[in-house]
Amino acid sequence: MTDTFSPQERSRIMSRIRSRENAATELRFIEILKAHKISGWRRGMPLLGKPDFVFPAARVAMFIDGDFWHGNPKGFRLPKSNLAYWRKKIASNRERDRAVNRFLRAKGWRVIRFWQSRLADEKTIVRRVRKCLDSVDLHPDIAAGLG
Repeated sequence: MTDTFSPQERSRIMSRIRSRENAATELRFIEILKAHKISGWRRGMPLLGKPDFVFPAARVAMFIDGDFWHGNPKGFRLPKSNLAYWRKKIASNRERDRAVNRFLRAKGWRVIRFWQSRLADEKTIVRRVRKCLDSVDLHPDIAAGLG
């Protein structure tokens, strides 16, 4: 099926779509963090790439990537229509993710990405989060919750 809009018109339409956050996914991640008493995280921090969760004291940025929009290789399927558009769109999302990772790491941040579909594996999520946070050498006042 052919797109009924010109590339310029499609771009204009798509640019007006704003994310309303994936509430169910982020709420599930919050449930996991709270259930395992993992604290120190914030949402909505003004960092490049808009991480879903940030642990400012540990300088850890966490992203929960949607399987479709970020092209999870284990279960991602391209739509049958407008194949060229979707290939380019998903590829550019993946490249942007890599660029954000490089930028944040260059600024001293640790970056962790989770696939949305992996949130069902709570033990693995908690293990990865704790491993990352435990490996950070925090100032003693911050580690004690005083900073």
